[in-house]
Parts: sequence; structure tokens; C-alpha cells
Amino acid sequence: MARLEFAEAIDTALATAMAADERVVVWGEDVHLLRRELLVRFGPRRVRATPISESAFLGAAVGAAMAGLRPVVEVMLVDFLGVAFDALLNHAAKVEAFSGGRWTAPLVVRSACGGGYGDGGQHEQCLWGMLGGIPGLSVVVPSDPADAAGLLLAAVEHDGPVVFLEHKLLSAPWLEYLGSGRRDTVRYDVPPDGATGEVPEPLRPVPLGRAAVRRDGADLAILSLGVGVHRSLEAAAVLAGRGVGCRVVDLRSVAPLDAEAVLGAARATGRVLVVDEDYLRGGLSGEVAALLAEAGVPARYARVCTETTIPYARHLEDETLPNMARILEAVDCLLR
Repeated sequence: MARLEFAEAIDTALATAMAADERVVVWGEDVHLLRRELLVRFGPRRVRATPISESAFLGAAVGAAMAGLRPVVEVMLVDFLGVAFDALLNHAAKVEAFSGGRWTAPLVVRSACGGGYGDGGQHEQCLWGMLGGIPGLSVVVPSDPADAAGLLLAAVEHDGPVVFLEHKLLSAPWLEYLGSGRRDTVRYDVPPDGATGEVPEPLRPVPLGRAAVRRDGADLAILSLGVGVHRSLEAAAVLAGRGVGCRVVDLRSVAPLDAEAVLGAARATGRVLVVDEDYLRGGLSGEVAALLAEAGVPARYARVCTETTIPYARHLEDETLPNMARILEAVDCLLR
């Protein structure tokens, strides 16, 4: 085992994938600086900085993937996928179905997501619910370094497009960047755990679509992913002091979603709470509710999500995103 930071684990996995397969290339804005260790090791043909045009370099990556490469495309923030959505929605996600399997687009879109540091609703969204609803597209959101490394390896090996989202509050480079300059007075809502952790040696892929139980309990199941897992674990520790046992399930993947883990947690506890930093409507939390209803599982259900545009003001942002107070309030409602 090696103890690595979250972002360090991702870069280690990426280097492992590039060493094992010369088809793996890295493209994106400023990657010659952000991934300079990979640039030194693998050269500028495989680590290529692009112009600031997400639609251009993501569109090119779809063609490159169809032609035999395995691009890892870095889009700085998931919010910026909006300007390149055609390549992802109408081409990468559909080419295998449209061609009857004769063509595939094995590419990874690596992007940062999430709020909790005061950057507003154009830079702090998660959007994994919207992305996860697109047939043909896989979406993964790790919560710790071991999963970050393992899911990245699995994403690179996958024969279709994968959106790999890393929450900024788990990433030391992102926190250093966000806290640079004169932002010393800003309080970031950073989980105490998750930014560093044990990573297996050698690295092993973590299968897409397989959830993990982070804490067991019989009274309530809390389902989440990314930073939400850590918020849920903090809440579960508080609730344990009140005699309430919480099973905390890290979904890891939005698409494919581990239906058996969701249904198993609901059947075992009879109460389900989804903690989801993404939007309330039309996303992951609603998909979980539909899954329970369609399976006929008689579980009480609640969700804590982002319900409106994320504001810039930190005190308002804290009230908007899932937090300890909102989670505990939802649990109290489920237990009554």
C-alpha cells in the first residue's frame, strides 16, 4: 500500500495506463503544465496542450478514439462541457449504437466538479445526473484516492466514453489554486477525510457500476458519492451517538448505477436517504426513487440535494449545498 493524495492517485493511475498502452494520450488546456511529469516521461506527442476550445479538442478526441487511440481529455470544469456537449451527447455516446458495434469511442473526459468554496453556479456544478442519463455514456465519481486510481484505470480500459469527475474539495492542487492569492479569509467546506488515503500496489481497476458500503447500520441507508460520502459518514457518526445505525453506501458510479446495492440497502433498513450535491430535479436522486418504486421495495425515502442555482455568497452557498444540518434534519423526518 502507498499513501497518496487524491489527485496524486489519479495521476499515478494515468501514468500506469500510459506506460501499459501507447494508445493512451492526454489532451487539454494547460496539460503541459498540469501533467508536466507525464510530459517529461511520455513526450509532447502523448501529452498535448490544446487551445482553449473545448468543442474543438473534445470533438477531435472522439475522432481519435474512433481511429484507435484512447484519449484522456481534460476539461477544466464540468460546467464547461456545455460548450462541447454535441461531441459528447450526439457522437461519443451514440457511435457504437448507430454503427451496430462496428465503431466505438473509448475516451475519458476528466473534469473537476463540485462546490463549497465560493465560486458560484457557473463553476461549481456537478451535473453527473444529467450526464448519467445519456445512453452510452458512463459517469464515475470517486470519493477517496484508492477509488480515484482504480476507477481511472477502469475508465481508460472501457471501450466507450466515460466522464470521470473529481470533486475539487478532495484535490490538493485544486485547493491550493482556489486558496491562492488573497483568499485566506474564505472558509472552504473541506471534508476531514478523503483527500489522502491508502492505494493498493500494484494498482487495480475498480469496476464501473459497483458500489461500496463504507459503514454498516440497520436503521437507515444513506446513499451518496464524491464529497457527499464524507458528509454522510460525518452524519452517521453523529447519529450513532443517538443510537441510530446508518449504512453509508458509496455509489461510485452514476452510470451504470449499482441497482442491487441500492435495493439491498433499502430492503435491509427500510429507510433511504440520498445525499446528492447535484440538482434535485431529473437526476440521480430521482433515479434512485424510481428504482425503488419499480422494484416494489417498501422503503421510506428522502433526499438532500442542490435545489437552486449555486450562489456566490459563501453563507448562502452553505445553505444551498448538502450539509450536516440538512442531512440530520432529513434523517429525523425519516425516523419519525
